[in-house]
Amino acid sequence: MNYRQLGRSALKVSQLCLGTMNFGPRSSPAESAAILSAAVEAGINFIDTANQYGGRLGVGTTETILGKWLAQDRGRRDRIVLATKVHEPMSDDINDRGLSARHIQMACDASLKRLQVDHIDLYQMHHIDRLAPAEEIWQAMDRLIAQGKITYVGSSNFPGWKIAQLNEKAGSRLGLVSEQSLYNLIERRAELEVLPACREYGVGVIAWSPLAGGLLAGKAAAETGRRQTDDMKRAAAARADQLSRFAGLCADLGETQSAVALAWLLHQPGMTSAIIGPGSLEQLTSVLHAPDIQLGAEVLAKIDAIFPAVGPAPEAYAW
Repeated sequence: MNYRQLGRSALKVSQLCLGTMNFGPRSSPAESAAILSAAVEAGINFIDTANQYGGRLGVGTTETILGKWLAQDRGRRDRIVLATKVHEPMSDDINDRGLSARHIQMACDASLKRLQVDHIDLYQMHHIDRLAPAEEIWQAMDRLIAQGKITYVGSSNFPGWKIAQLNEKAGSRLGLVSEQSLYNLIERRAELEVLPACREYGVGVIAWSPLAGGLLAGKAAAETGRRQTDDMKRAAAARADQLSRFAGLCADLGETQSAVALAWLLHQPGMTSAIIGPGSLEQLTSVLHAPDIQLGAEVLAKIDAIFPAVGPAPEAYAW
């Protein structure tokens, strides 16, 4: 496994980050534990979750599964960089959501309890809260850092302007060290504003949905049912030519579409890590080599021809 610095921090994380959103709704606790153990054994030291994950099983379920795995061997905690998130509704209570200082403190304490740990390495804001002043957010994060409950602060699904605002308000603080953003060959809008803002402020980028919900995984995703919903079938049909050309390119390279899509992300400037969300051990092992794939300039140009970039901002939408 290869590692990179998380933004301008000195922390090193694996180029593949293990996403846990499927733990509980899709993978049983036993299957989830097996995936976690295999990932760590393979050198993945970056594990991402969120307090809201759990799907039909209820919010907090995924953190609870992860916490039980960590409790089985206390040495596991020291081997991983543990990331979770705050913002999404955790109940019907009007204040049990968002980024108020009160909710950030309470949500962090609840996550620590479910995860059965005393600190979170990377505490990420799951979405912007337009009602929460930057000063209030930093007040809450400063308190958690002083209490030893979190170490670094990150964002997720933030626009470029909010990344800039929070870092400008950070003052002498380290500020945001990472942004977890939707980014893949099909969804490249992050290149307009988010990625440039991250590069300017030394914020590491963690890509979620690197396979576009399975569209970029090809036959493997189709066989597991990930592309069997009506929405995904329509999306696959609309992009049939692109996906066919991409499949042909990957075949010429002798690689799976999933691995090439992940490798492409890791070739992009400012990228720290790509989140993989395997539902099985087979899916995990099939992409572990992605960070080692080297895509030359000619191959990258061919990929761009299949999945064109949006272009730089503001030139992409202005004169």
